[in-house]
Amino acid sequence: MDANRRLLGTIGVDDVIDVLREEATEDIQRLGGVGGDENVLDPPRSVLPKRLIWRLVNLATAIIAASVIGLFEKTIAHLAVLAVFMPIVASEGGIATTQTATVVVRGIALGDLTRSVLWRVLWKEMWLALATGAVSGFALATVAYAWKGNLLLSLILGVALIFNMLVAAVVGTLIPIALKAFRIDPAIASSVIITTFTDVCGFFSFLGLATLLIRFLL
Repeated sequence: MDANRRLLGTIGVDDVIDVLREEATEDIQRLGGVGGDENVLDPPRSVLPKRLIWRLVNLATAIIAASVIGLFEKTIAHLAVLAVFMPIVASEGGIATTQTATVVVRGIALGDLTRSVLWRVLWKEMWLALATGAVSGFALATVAYAWKGNLLLSLILGVALIFNMLVAAVVGTLIPIALKAFRIDPAIASSVIITTFTDVCGFFSFLGLATLLIRFLL
């Protein structure tokens, strides 16, 4: 309709579906750190800058996580078995943040996540993190004890995993909102930043506890 309420044209269902598909595709691609306008037939040169910038950002964050591990180099040297379980703690934290951030970013996009419900959402995610962390931590501790026969190491793993799950819930909820407040697309920036938090906190809690209790682990 124009200003005089005269019919100018119609928008068909197919047009609406096309827009919905484009928006959904853009959201999915941004969550993976890919430009929302990229498709499988784009030439490599046009895609390179879009992908490279986020890979370099991820490289920087990975170096930060590696530096945390470096703080506990002596502990790992004395108890090499710690290196076996570090990827598990990091991986569990990564999937937890991905689940939380995906729901939160989608809520922001739909306008469902407002200030009035922020604490409700945060509480829900922390409750889920504690519950899933307790189950996953118990399962990991059981496997670790059956594998290595070290009860204290198993308990340290379980506690570190629960702590990392809680961190994942908090940063997975708050960081997308903070990015949105700074007018940064939370879909494309959240995954890289959040993963850094969970990696750093996961490694620090696991290796930190192991360092404090290493005399009982040897």
